[in-house]
Amino acid sequence: MDTLSYKTLTPSAKSVEKEWVVIDATDQVLGRLCAKVAKILRGKYKPSYSPNMECGDNVIIINADKVVLTGKKMTDREYLSYTGYPGGQRVATPEVLMKKSFNKHLHPGMHPLYIKVMKGMLPKNRLGRRLIENMHVYNGPSHPHEAQNPKVIDINKLK
Repeated sequence: MDTLSYKTLTPSAKSVEKEWVVIDATDQVLGRLCAKVAKILRGKYKPSYSPNMECGDNVIIINADKVVLTGKKMTDREYLSYTGYPGGQRVATPEVLMKKSFNKHLHPGMHPLYIKVMKGMLPKNRLGRRLIENMHVYNGPSHPHEAQNPKVIDINKLK
């Protein structure tokens, strides 16, 4: 048997086929939803997955304001951030971040709560910063990405 007949194929940036996916967040638990979205962003549901490449899909999350947190996490959980200045530690709850998402000065598709949660589930390097840009989150049922012909998937069917 020729030992060179078995080649491990690694995907290249040109061979990766990226799709657009729409996920409805109505009555979904935030952490469980974001864990599945992180897998889609990384490309772990694809057979051509490579941990060092951006081989995942683009994700559009609609109805983001209808997401659920179990227990009293909406008011009791605290997310810390630091400005870099003395006394610059800031505390925000998911309730505050959810209200912040309705501000008109934020870029469309950028939801502070989802970004905070997803950054913890993606790699903490250049790849993770590129992957978070492939997620677009909208509070209502409409989104401006109809030209990409996204396919709607049921998040409950994924493992």
